Amino acid sequence: MKTISKIILLATTMILFSCEDILEEDITNDTIQTVSPIEKDTISSNVVNFQWNIIKGATNYRVQVFNENLAVVLDSLVGNKVSLTHPFLPGTYKWRVRGENAGYQSVYSFPVGFTVVQSNDLTNQQVVLSNPISGLYTNSTSLICTWQDLIPADYYELELVNVTAGQTIILQQSNITSTSVTLNNANLAQDAEYLWKIKAVNATSQSVFSNRNFFIDRVNPNQPQNSLPANNSTQTVNQPIAFTWTMPSDAGTIQSQINYTIEFSNTTTFATILQTSTSATTMIQQSFANAGDYYWRVKAVDAASNVSTYSTAFKFTIN
Repeated sequence: MKTISKIILLATTMILFSCEDILEEDITNDTIQTVSPIEKDTISSNVVNFQWNIIKGATNYRVQVFNENLAVVLDSLVGNKVSLTHPFLPGTYKWRVRGENAGYQSVYSFPVGFTVVQSNDLTNQQVVLSNPISGLYTNSTSLICTWQDLIPADYYELELVNVTAGQTIILQQSNITSTSVTLNNANLAQDAEYLWKIKAVNATSQSVFSNRNFFIDRVNPNQPQNSLPANNSTQTVNQPIAFTWTMPSDAGTIQSQINYTIEFSNTTTFATILQTSTSATTMIQQSFANAGDYYWRVKAVDAASNVSTYSTAFKFTIN
């Protein structure tokens, strides 16, 4: 009977581990048809829009671009979509694409050559933004926005929008001849989601706005509160202990993602930190090999680098 049970358990395990591969469609011999750019295309823009046809069974697509020396200048895994826009310097390139899923990869499409040339017409060009990254959370009172120089541009125009306040434009600036702007506390007075937008302008044309968002959050997280193990509890040596705590709701306008730092000490003042752990949830498990008295506390750190006060320390004894 035990032998039969083991066989059933082994078979079940094999099914579970291989289930994903069984469900994935074999696309090994499939080839993607590219749509744009086509062979010998000349693109009068600083950005190239790659497009291809979907293949059944692919959950991702990998796009590769080579320069005239056959060096890889782009190797990008995009999601379940059939286009990718990317900036390029003037030059000659080749591109190809393949489909992928968790178990298989298709063959690459036949390489397609294209040329990027510089144009003074900004209509179909884009300003390539550098920093800050999209979706940044920060508590800073000063933020430097930078972008790549677009050679045909005479100058740039900036708009800063408070999205939280209802798409309110709080700053407009033109005739910017550098490739950076510093936003100060006067511009970023409120905790909010902001959108910064840049476009290039010359005597005959202008680009569309390129934009990214960021979040200003200057409110410290609330103080965590220890839950378990209860204060002055007794635990067993070398046995996992679940440490849990609660976190009051964030009252700030922007609720940044919170992570936790948990500290263990053998002194009430935490003069000596025996171990530090981090967690994205309000629980960790920890065991202790040595008997004695221990103390633990937690602090919260949000994505904008705001830090709470430590929770009130709890004591526990290992026997």
